[in-house]
Amino acid sequence: MVAKTTIVRYATACLLVCCFVFSGKQVFAQRDAVPTDPEIISQGEQLFSEYQCNTCHKVESKLVGPALAGVYDRREIDWIYKWVKNSQALVAAGDAQAVALFNEFNKVPMAPYDLEDAQILSIMAYVRNVEENPPAQDTAVAADGSGAAAGGSGVPSSYLNIIVAALVVVLILILVVLVIIIGVLKRYLQDKEGLSEADEDVVNEGFSLVAFVKSPTVIGIITFLVIALAAKNVIDGLYTVGVQQGYQPEQPIAFSHKIHAGDYEIACQYCHTGVEIGKSANIPSVNICMNCHSFIKTDSPEIQKLYAAQESGKPIEWVRIHNLPDLAYFNHSQHVKVGGIECQTCHGEIQEMAVVKQHAPLTMGWCIDCHRNTSLNTQGNGYYDKLVELHNNNSGTPMKVADIGGLECAKCHY
Repeated sequence: MVAKTTIVRYATACLLVCCFVFSGKQVFAQRDAVPTDPEIISQGEQLFSEYQCNTCHKVESKLVGPALAGVYDRREIDWIYKWVKNSQALVAAGDAQAVALFNEFNKVPMAPYDLEDAQILSIMAYVRNVEENPPAQDTAVAADGSGAAAGGSGVPSSYLNIIVAALVVVLILILVVLVIIIGVLKRYLQDKEGLSEADEDVVNEGFSLVAFVKSPTVIGIITFLVIALAAKNVIDGLYTVGVQQGYQPEQPIAFSHKIHAGDYEIACQYCHTGVEIGKSANIPSVNICMNCHSFIKTDSPEIQKLYAAQESGKPIEWVRIHNLPDLAYFNHSQHVKVGGIECQTCHGEIQEMAVVKQHAPLTMGWCIDCHRNTSLNTQGNGYYDKLVELHNNNSGTPMKVADIGGLECAKCHY
């Protein structure tokens, strides 16, 4: 019986080996060689983000390149080092795995990276950690509302609507009361004896709509309402000066954020390189576009416009959509890198926009509402430790941007 079991195991092993040999695939069980130390994983996560690996790769599924989960089981680690450092050198040398991978993914070359073996291994450690401990899908809204956009800037208009409506109701009530009083007085005078002829004419006078409309009281009320409505419209118009919410211009090249940021999940930071390091997010140059489109959809008429711009040496004249007045200061890195604010907070569901439009009003009131409602991201930032301690000693609510001077005029105005 033991001999039979041994033969079955041996035959099974041979069959598996034959399957992998004839299918042209190899298995290198090197998972245990990939570190699980939290510090190394953290370093790998930082490198994965810093070098924009997520632009072409996901851990669990294909993107522009292959899924990274289990890469250490499919390839030799030494081979992975060579591939990451210079994939095209392996392709040019005729390496079978490199050529097959290059052809499988539409001959899109992987850029060479000047990384040490230990750094590449730390990235694999991060990939292994994500593979074995997938992040939970959290679709709930943050309890403190920090992930939601602050309210719009229609408060003045709403107040005016309420005031005008209240005045109209009050005027109607006054008219009703006057009619009741007039009716009571008429009945009283009609029952009274000894009225003069002139008084009887007044008491018995019928209601005339024309006379009522021409009366000074009605004319005054109508004049007041017209002036109030006109004033409301003027004030509403003043509040919309410079507000371009919903502005959606046509661009010189039909670039779709839905395809790039949505379908392919390309990180915003890959194209908008200044968003985490400077005041402006920056409009991507042609060179950034050509990192991918030197090989992808090269025959597209829109991509041909990229080639024309590259050959001419002239920048593409993109139409600016989000534009703050010169008197207002806004720093992207302060909000995105330090504050941890998502792009969608201000720009809306940008990953679903085929043509970008201005989502938020970007008014002073809108910004102030955000500063009042957004809790500070103080985790891991020693700068805030003393401030958080002082705030918690005097308040039972989370510390907001407004609590550290976020409503001071000089924070946003030079």
